[in-house]
Amino acid sequence: MLPYKSAIPIAEALRRGEGKATVRGWVYRKRTLKEKVFLLLRDATGVIQLVVPRAKFPEAESLNLESSLVATGVLVREPRAPGGVELHVESIDWVYVGEPYPINEDAAVSDSEYLLDVRHLWLRSRKMQAILKIRHTVFGAIHDYFRRRGFYEVHPPMFITAAVEGGATLFKVEYFDRTVYLTQSSQFYLEALIYSLEKVYTVAPSFRAEPSRTRRHLTEFWHAEMEIAWAHMDDAAKVGEEVIGHVVERVLDERQDELKLLGRKVEALERAKPPFHWLSYDEAIEVLRKKGFALSWGDDIGADEERALTLEFDKPIILHGFPEKLKAFYHRNNPQRPEVTLSFDVLLPEGYGEVIGGGERIYDAKELVEKIIRFGLNPEDYQWYIDLRRYGSVPHAGFGLGVDRLVMWIAGADHIRDVVPFPRDIRRTRP
Repeated sequence: MLPYKSAIPIAEALRRGEGKATVRGWVYRKRTLKEKVFLLLRDATGVIQLVVPRAKFPEAESLNLESSLVATGVLVREPRAPGGVELHVESIDWVYVGEPYPINEDAAVSDSEYLLDVRHLWLRSRKMQAILKIRHTVFGAIHDYFRRRGFYEVHPPMFITAAVEGGATLFKVEYFDRTVYLTQSSQFYLEALIYSLEKVYTVAPSFRAEPSRTRRHLTEFWHAEMEIAWAHMDDAAKVGEEVIGHVVERVLDERQDELKLLGRKVEALERAKPPFHWLSYDEAIEVLRKKGFALSWGDDIGADEERALTLEFDKPIILHGFPEKLKAFYHRNNPQRPEVTLSFDVLLPEGYGEVIGGGERIYDAKELVEKIIRFGLNPEDYQWYIDLRRYGSVPHAGFGLGVDRLVMWIAGADHIRDVVPFPRDIRRTRP
């Protein structure tokens, strides 16, 4: 048998703490003393210290960081070792000596642009490994939430012909003899699918050609979107707070070690349980005015304003009732107050801001056409979307959740690029 086939995960070796074992992985740290070489070996499950006799294994001295190896030895409990266990090596069964590793500790601390240039290697760091594990749990929990509550997963197209969020942020693609666009959102297709399945969701990439360099924006991001038939704004908002609460609960249950490694204080996460704080747009304007923001009714609430709002509350905020001009044409206006839409955003605490945008959709064909025209758009570009209202329309609502932003907050990251394996923004398309 190939030696690496008989290795056990490092986490299993740490759990056993005694007896003979074979482990495999990559050299994370190396320290050479007079008679021994101490190697910290990492794999996907943890880190273990190897104690290697120099005289018996002189090749251990030549191992650069990230060299890969398989080693067999005796497990010994040692409180001073990471994980409280070390492996006293009796044989090195397989080794691949890597070239000198280009990422040093100084770069890891100070040069974020360099770390983006070598992202294909930086993914091996324990910090990125912890974030990727949290990300894995977040995506799994989103699917789990929707499936347990009777939603059907669906798969809308990535090539589209009409804008959902505004034509200025569409990526053009030459598609044989015509031009199409990369999707900004799957919302319109989810709306079509509710007339068959009633409760639908998708988790997929979205693309927006926004020339933004903020800490919250990417040109390619992961979107969890859902639509429900026979529903209103409050119903969609309730799903939004429930899915966030479910995700956070799952991360707290499964990823304490990773949160600790990242230095993430978990008090704010522990408070993220429904119900969230509900705040109307009108109330938000008043709060922000008292905090010194020169805002008039109808002004947009941007990133700075969102940050100020979220610092006032100890859990996420459902901000609702935006003026018509601040939201896309498909949002239904409030029949009791037509200048206001039945729309909402969910803002994450600690200054992180918007993570969900959603609301109640217009379900009357005449009302939809009138609003499309009022927004200066051409109804001809939205014929199939209008068609949905012509044949048995029903009240419905939905939202889009920025999964990368949710991971960013849960991990306590400073920038959204830090929580995506290969981030894409206005400046970066490699590696």
